[in-house]
Amino acid sequence: MSLISQRFKRSNAYDPDWILASVSGGANPLWITEWLTEKMDLQPGMRVLDLGCGRAMSSILLAREFGLQVWATDLWCSVSENLERIRDAGFADSIFPIHADARSLPFANEFFDAIVSIDSFPYYGTDDHYLNYIARFLKSGGQIGIAGAGLLRELETEIPSALKSWWEPGMSCLHSAAWWQRHWQQTGIVDIELADSMEDGWQHWLEWLKAIAPDNHVEIDALEADHGSYLGYVRTIGRRRPDAKLEDPITAVHTTYTPKPLLR
Repeated sequence: MSLISQRFKRSNAYDPDWILASVSGGANPLWITEWLTEKMDLQPGMRVLDLGCGRAMSSILLAREFGLQVWATDLWCSVSENLERIRDAGFADSIFPIHADARSLPFANEFFDAIVSIDSFPYYGTDDHYLNYIARFLKSGGQIGIAGAGLLRELETEIPSALKSWWEPGMSCLHSAAWWQRHWQQTGIVDIELADSMEDGWQHWLEWLKAIAPDNHVEIDALEADHGSYLGYVRTIGRRRPDAKLEDPITAVHTTYTPKPLLR
């Protein structure tokens, strides 16, 4: 399997055996990272949070292609295995694997120059409070960019017939770029710089799926039947506003017990 694509020229440099040995999800993290970073302002030496990094392929691309310091953060994938992959790639001094929940991150305020999230943000970022939470780790004027599987347009009242055999309740977290733009814009925390979908994204999704999971007939059949009507890849990039007012997260409610009679 060559995994060569004229659309993703940076990704073509990576060995297909290395890619297939590092699979962690339903999207090619190299392709999605390359697509997202085409529209981000990344400079050598920047500190970047790779949130939901999976098995750190996206982190390695960020370090190798842009000279970044990357905090490869994930909840589900082993940090020890990620460290081995990072060391073998030659980036132990610039990529730092972290095991953490996206809702409980161990970083200082305004620590990062940029935040990226590749095919994971819908799992936690649909929470109305989440952008307020994650933006505190981003410097004023820094970019946050997300990209991955999503919808080209929001669903109507019912699941389309082409998707019914594949759809399950958890997929309600998938949204369109326009939805993400509204979701972020109404907070006043970021200025939206881009919200769009990948041209022929469903075909790249299908190509990748046939490479890594050819027996996944349910998803393959859904993509082919949908034919780019709803399913595709979406990305959104925002920049933290200098005047953004972030609320401190509530971590505890301090109360004092005062004994009183239980009954009248």
